[in-house]
Amino acid sequence: MLSFPNGAEFLNSIGSRLNMLYILLSAVAGASLLMAALFLVQRRTGDAGIVDVGWSYGVGLMSLWLAWALPGDLLHRLLMALIAVPWSLRLGTYLLMDRVMGSEEDGRYAALRKRWGDAAQRNFFLFFQVQAGFIVLFAIPLFGAGMQSQAPAIWDYLALVTGWGALFGESLADSQLRRWRAHPGNRGKTCRTGLWRYSRHPNYFFEWLHWWAYALLCAGSWWFLAALAGPVLMLLFLYRVTGIPHTEGQALRSRGGDYRAYQKETSAFFPWFPRLR
Repeated sequence: MLSFPNGAEFLNSIGSRLNMLYILLSAVAGASLLMAALFLVQRRTGDAGIVDVGWSYGVGLMSLWLAWALPGDLLHRLLMALIAVPWSLRLGTYLLMDRVMGSEEDGRYAALRKRWGDAAQRNFFLFFQVQAGFIVLFAIPLFGAGMQSQAPAIWDYLALVTGWGALFGESLADSQLRRWRAHPGNRGKTCRTGLWRYSRHPNYFFEWLHWWAYALLCAGSWWFLAALAGPVLMLLFLYRVTGIPHTEGQALRSRGGDYRAYQKETSAFFPWFPRLR
């Protein structure tokens, strides 16, 4: 015999779905408005590198919105924000100071500006909006972590250790590289000290590791599968799209044989002992 929900259950179900739709649409609209504002900044300054800063800060802002709006367990929402916000502030500020303020436009965007010619501003607007879409896409793991209701405490501890450990590792790698570059005698040479002795891109490795924290927050739930989108997409982007290919191409053009030797000696991504020359 068929059974039907009573009126209260039906209304609660409809209300829950409408609330989730409101949260999702608000997230999309917020990301789109943020990138539209940064597009205007780009138009004024002639530097599209601000889009990377906006993406980094945007994910952090998204985590705060989801931590406040989602109906999941309060502890998980707070843990998600405690992992996401410091990561967002560190990465966004690093990109702002290192690649935007006081620097020429990133070579990737300068090349696009030259290639697009008169259509550059139209195409950059679309490009910035695509980045808004990526903010929403990378919010899927945050969404899952915020929706999680119950999980063994060990997974929460592991998530916090993973997220903050990755933040420390990425900060250390950037600090070591910055100190290396500041020494005049290292000009034209490749950094092989600290974490850079064991990986050609330790900063990217810890960036990827960070996204596993949200998957750990979703352990024991079907949201775990959704949260895997974070590390999977980040690995794809770092390995094949905007990370390693661009960085190593630029390094080969500027350091030539020294960097080719470094490629032969040192693991590309996962930290490992260097090969003997």
